[in-house]
Amino acid sequence: MPHLIPDTGPQRVITASNFVYTISSGLYLTAGVLYFTQAVHLPAAQVGIGLGIAGCVSLVMGMAAGHLADRHGARGVYAITLVVRALATACFLLVDSFWPFVLAVCAATGAQAAGMAARSPLIRHYGGNRPQEFRARLRAVTNIGVSLGALLAGWAVQVGTRTAYQLLVVGIVIACAASAAVLVLLPAVMPGPVVDGPRWGALRDRPYLLITALDGIMAIQFKVLTVALPLWLVEAITAPHWLISGAMLVNTLIVVAFQVRASRAIDSPAAGAGAYRRSGLAFLVSCSLLSLTAGMPPWAAATLLMVGVVIHTIGELWHSAAGFEVSFALAPQHATGQYLGVFGLGAGLAETLGPSLLISLCITWGRPGWYVVGALFTVTGLVAPLAVRRAEYRQRSRPAHIEALGKAPVD
Repeated sequence: MPHLIPDTGPQRVITASNFVYTISSGLYLTAGVLYFTQAVHLPAAQVGIGLGIAGCVSLVMGMAAGHLADRHGARGVYAITLVVRALATACFLLVDSFWPFVLAVCAATGAQAAGMAARSPLIRHYGGNRPQEFRARLRAVTNIGVSLGALLAGWAVQVGTRTAYQLLVVGIVIACAASAAVLVLLPAVMPGPVVDGPRWGALRDRPYLLITALDGIMAIQFKVLTVALPLWLVEAITAPHWLISGAMLVNTLIVVAFQVRASRAIDSPAAGAGAYRRSGLAFLVSCSLLSLTAGMPPWAAATLLMVGVVIHTIGELWHSAAGFEVSFALAPQHATGQYLGVFGLGAGLAETLGPSLLISLCITWGRPGWYVVGALFTVTGLVAPLAVRRAEYRQRSRPAHIEALGKAPVD
């Protein structure tokens, strides 16, 4: 797809590294849990507890790695996180009980969160005048890589042997290591000058923290199609179960085709605030449509479900583009990694708490729960513009010499 090919050499290197890495993500997301339950034979409850612990660890690692990237150079820190992810994943092959599993999965998940934050200064430095648009390209490429990894993981799941699952782990290790190796082609970004002030300024920036929290609430929407919809389709709808895969395919194709275009139109924090508002309303409509599928004839339920998925994905495009814009535009350049690490806390909390919240409301409670979830997204989208305006006011009040920092020289 030509519109996903970056214009500059450094952007192409980052994109290539990201593509290889996201293949490993697709492998892990599709069959990682099954490896521990089917090949290692850990109880599902223990796997769930371990993944929860790992999620808590990742919340801390992202901010710490972002700070290190700002201070010591983003390329080196990012490459180290990829190598650590590869080594930690290789340790999966040695896991035979609960605590070794916890240690290995905490290291792997923590490295993944750290890598996302450490990569942010690279995106800002090499993203040109619109790093947010470059981030949108990366998200589209991510969807392609994850889909490819998911297809490869399907082989391991279909075969179902311990050897097949171990080969899957080896594939994850190779992809992570290859992603790190590609970064050798990327010119190093020297760390910016040290700025006087609090060491952890992002944690003192209350307007930015408020936006982080609101974006985290909105990020629960990513779990609607992967957690709530499959369970709802199996338990409450008479439509064919293959629509689970169909819904994910439609979502992926729309994101790959339109994420960059959606982000181009959102070129300021004010535009990002408006996108948050629109996404909240889109999620309300999609949740309402999905709730109505219960009790319908199969053809009607299938039609309404796919319409809801399309509307949800449009809201996802707006939400993602809004997050790209405000997270970069409202972060001081000299602390991009730290601020984007903090911004990732919202998505991390959504990853940790979202599934249980959606199951409780949409599946256990049923149809009314879908309306509550939609209303939650709507209210969040309506509050977001107020938070963005407050953050813009704080940004304008920063000393001019601090805002001017961050254009780090290339080594």
